[in-house]
Amino acid sequence: MQLVLKIAILVLSLVLVVLVLLHRGKGGGLSSLFGGGVQSSLSGSSVVEKNLDRVTIFVGIIWTVCIVGVTLSIKLTT
Repeated sequence: MQLVLKIAILVLSLVLVVLVLLHRGKGGGLSSLFGGGVQSSLSGSSVVEKNLDRVTIFVGIIWTVCIVGVTLSIKLTT
């Protein structure tokens, strides 16, 4: 069980990184300090952005559950 959860954590971590990188920058971050914040998009989020947000949150929750599962399985075996 522990091996399955560890593999799931690895796969979900990679998917989470890709999903976060797919998001469009909202500005005001560290990149705007160095001139990256010139872009001005005041339009609302599209359906694709909202769905991407939902998928990212869902994958993050599953990732967290897997982390807790591995931790509990380690605690129970020792």
